[in-house]
Amino acid sequence: MIIEFKDQEMNFVFSSRAKLVSYILMIVGAIAIIAGFFVYGENHHARWWSNMMINGFYFLGIALGALFFYALHFATETAWAVMLRRVMEAVFSFIPYASVVMIIVFIGSTFHWNHIYHWMDEATTMQYVTAASEGSAHPDYFYSLEAAEKAGADVMANPSYDELIANKTMYLNKPFFWIRTLIYLATFILFGNWFRKRSLKEDEVGGTEIHMKGYKRAAVYLVIFAVFSSTLSWDWLMSIDTHWFSTLYGWYVFSGMWVSAMNIITILTLYLISKGYLKEVNSSHLQDMGKWVFALSFLWSYLWFSQFMLIWYSNIPEEVTYFIVRINEYKVPFFGMFIVNFALPMVVLMSRDAKRNPGFLIAMGTIIFIGHYMDTFMLIVPGVMEKMAFGWLEVGFLLGFMGLFINRVFSSLAKAPLEPQKSPYLEESLHHSI
Repeated sequence: MIIEFKDQEMNFVFSSRAKLVSYILMIVGAIAIIAGFFVYGENHHARWWSNMMINGFYFLGIALGALFFYALHFATETAWAVMLRRVMEAVFSFIPYASVVMIIVFIGSTFHWNHIYHWMDEATTMQYVTAASEGSAHPDYFYSLEAAEKAGADVMANPSYDELIANKTMYLNKPFFWIRTLIYLATFILFGNWFRKRSLKEDEVGGTEIHMKGYKRAAVYLVIFAVFSSTLSWDWLMSIDTHWFSTLYGWYVFSGMWVSAMNIITILTLYLISKGYLKEVNSSHLQDMGKWVFALSFLWSYLWFSQFMLIWYSNIPEEVTYFIVRINEYKVPFFGMFIVNFALPMVVLMSRDAKRNPGFLIAMGTIIFIGHYMDTFMLIVPGVMEKMAFGWLEVGFLLGFMGLFINRVFSSLAKAPLEPQKSPYLEESLHHSI
């Protein structure tokens, strides 16, 4: 059975007011980015680059979480989520834009415009330095005494040499890092574009052939993402604190991406409903979205506490260093964001009625959005700056990226009907009831 909708009810219009809001936010962000670069120039603009990475990764994580859930609903043939397909597509359409931001940060690290990644500094991996160049702007380093003797160089022990970092150079080196990074981003962009094109094509031709191709492709993507979501978190985030590692880290970062994505999808859906769109989305759909946000908040909290408790209880010096700086210098945001991201969703979203109440969902969604922004802040900043710093620069960056995100997501929503017309599971989604 093919369901027909009226065009005026299906096509989202990116209103001039919404565009103005997004432009204002982007202007605020641009001012913060430009002013912040000149105001906070200490330590190779550490605070400025940290904010660039925080926002780049946070919004990339939201987009990747949406793409993951999109593939998951295809692979599991989840019927109820069909009505939200265009919302998910709009959110993961932001992947290319966030990828550009991440690449800018990585280029800055590669050319030593910032010191986010200590292991990228040649001084930490070279055991010897020529006596004449030691302390200069561009010292001459050697891996071994044999190499120095062949070059006829008079060398001394490199005071900046770090044996732990040097032992990780088989994995943590610039060429391999860039290969992995480009593979990650290219894979995400290609899969996202494929899903989007096939979704629009399905609206034209109908049938089950495109759906079955999406089903198979989604299963492949889920396997790939299971690996990439962990390895990219090691490469981009955990390597900031190069001496430290956690076997739970990949899962922890992934859970933060997922809950943030489900939260944004829920807020965006409620916004569209408030504007008269998605009229077929009912309270059962909202309850399911609320259940996902509720459950994933518990998953994230479980992984946060498991990682913290096991490492802190064992009290092994090389493991607890990660938490010492966060507790000593970032105590309020470190524990505060855990309370916000765990206790509040647990209390507010536990009941069935709360999950069906747009007011509760939007209020809780706003809090969760801020809470998981702070989670991303805590993943990055303590490894770059020992002292806590939060002010107009952080707020300006966040507002600017929010404006860009809103602008790109809303533009994507306006390019296709909001409600899929010929999905095999459309009718079941329309009559979803729990």
